[in-house]
Amino acid sequence: MKIILDTIIDKNRCWTSEGKVASYIPELFKADAQALGVCISTLEGEEFFAGDYEMKFTIQSISKVITLMLAIIDNGVDYVFSKIGMEPTEAAFNSIISLESNNNQKPLNPMINSGAIATVSLVLGDTADEKFNRILDFTRKITGNPGININESVYASEKATGDRNRSLAYFMKGTGIIEGDVEEVLDVYFRQCSMEVNCRDISRIGAMLANSGVIVSNNERVISREAARIIKTIMVTCGMYDGSGDFAVHIGVPAKSGVGGGIMAAVPRRMGIGVVGPSLDEKGNSIAGIKVLEELSKELDLSIF
Repeated sequence: MKIILDTIIDKNRCWTSEGKVASYIPELFKADAQALGVCISTLEGEEFFAGDYEMKFTIQSISKVITLMLAIIDNGVDYVFSKIGMEPTEAAFNSIISLESNNNQKPLNPMINSGAIATVSLVLGDTADEKFNRILDFTRKITGNPGININESVYASEKATGDRNRSLAYFMKGTGIIEGDVEEVLDVYFRQCSMEVNCRDISRIGAMLANSGVIVSNNERVISREAARIIKTIMVTCGMYDGSGDFAVHIGVPAKSGVGGGIMAAVPRRMGIGVVGPSLDEKGNSIAGIKVLEELSKELDLSIF
């Protein structure tokens, strides 16, 4: 497996020059555009690495999967999806139009920004600190990494430039989707996106989902089998933004990307995969990371279809 991963990383590193590092959050523009790494965590407890797998990056939108788990734990599936839809979108991840044009004016799914902000508002906690600490503690638990923390520079940069997310949040406050203080909800969202992880961390999140909600290392169930099934299904249809259909056809595994360059994949009953490559395509997904996953899917016959 190590030889396979080394070969795939070396072969696809050239793709990093075909994309661009995210610049709309100024701190993300400092990332190494040439970096590319991968980690596989199997359900038998083995882990394999290649490339820049130890490089830290901010989790960004991969955190949407984590808060969705917590929202379901806190409220149940039915209530969460009374506030947020399950439908894919052809619009960009931060689109305002898709929110306003939807007949019931609720976010189309929890993997786009509007849906993720609404999801954060459903996580229990009396204060923003309490909500975020629950998200951080849950992230540390399912990754087995107690050292995960916020990248304060990225957090400050996200908060200073998050005007489009503020527009989405206040619109949803006006339509009754979001309850509570909008600025507190947004602060939690900016903080969760700024958690710093590596490929191993996100591959372990993927492995837990691949294992139907059970942490591989200690056999602890953290979400129900049904919740894990629903989340993986939404990852297939919505996890790669408006590139989800193409990803499903060519790679065929549940996955979630982030503009920090990470992609977390969950191959049911087999493994979790974490990839990082900060150079992004036009849809906001790691351009070389997708190529790595495409080759892995073919080499290991990973597609669920």
